[in-house]
Amino acid sequence: MSEIVLKVVNLSKSYKRSALQSRVDALKDVSFEVSAGQITGFLGANGAGKTTSIKCILELARADRGEVFYFGEKGLSSEARAKIGFLPERPYFYEYLTGREFLRFYGQLANMKPNDLKQQSDILLEKVGLSHAADRPLRGYSKGMLQRIGIAQALIHRPQLIILDEPVTGLDPDGRFEIREIILAAAKAGTAVFFSSHLLPDAESLCDRLVILKKGNLIYQGATADLLQKHTSGYEISYQSQAGAKTDRVKDEKELQLFIDQLRVSKNVITEIKPNRSSLEEVFMEIAFDKKKTSEVHP
Repeated sequence: MSEIVLKVVNLSKSYKRSALQSRVDALKDVSFEVSAGQITGFLGANGAGKTTSIKCILELARADRGEVFYFGEKGLSSEARAKIGFLPERPYFYEYLTGREFLRFYGQLANMKPNDLKQQSDILLEKVGLSHAADRPLRGYSKGMLQRIGIAQALIHRPQLIILDEPVTGLDPDGRFEIREIILAAAKAGTAVFFSSHLLPDAESLCDRLVILKKGNLIYQGATADLLQKHTSGYEISYQSQAGAKTDRVKDEKELQLFIDQLRVSKNVITEIKPNRSSLEEVFMEIAFDKKKTSEVHP
């Protein structure tokens, strides 16, 4: 079983929009876990409480109640901070620094040794596709380039937990692919990755587990595959008949077995059977916005 590196217990936060209004609940007893070597996606509509959660987890905002455990210990100690890499949704960049100087600055804050820092900076600049711009001031970087250098900053000290708030915002498809590969490599090396995103196809392809919020409430925590399996609606069967290649759909396993028996009796060759599973985007729209997919199943 993977080590739990982040455990959130009954996290709650409310705030006032103005002096004349009553308090609004941003988070309501939210609990979840993030494990080493796994990629956990943090999903929810705008205003669901994702950024508020991340701010409370990193003590950038004070929760009204609840507890957070880092690497098995309660509270964000200096030792725990040194093991965490973070990229906020709207990071601030020192525009007069070059990309290489920017990484050196954050590496020094993490007390990295000079030779190790230089080597790690070169590796990350190559990985995020910025070697050609390493000595260019950040004020000359595009939005996508700034996002890439921000990812490199979060990884510079080889953290055991990476928290990323919308990490692929502003990136073109090539940049998104490169960042996905970096995230996958980090998890494969044993790092826990916790990231929020509105790009649900990326979350579906990347995430081992999901944490989903709706209006400040936790509505799902668990394996991505388990959530998608719950929203499987029938099966699709492809087969070769005398009339040529055909595909039919059935609504459940019972009908699937009956249809397979019929195909065998008719001496048709079954070429593929696959579950008609909803995409994460479709499932998310259903559970977060109460919008169900409309589709027909033909037995």
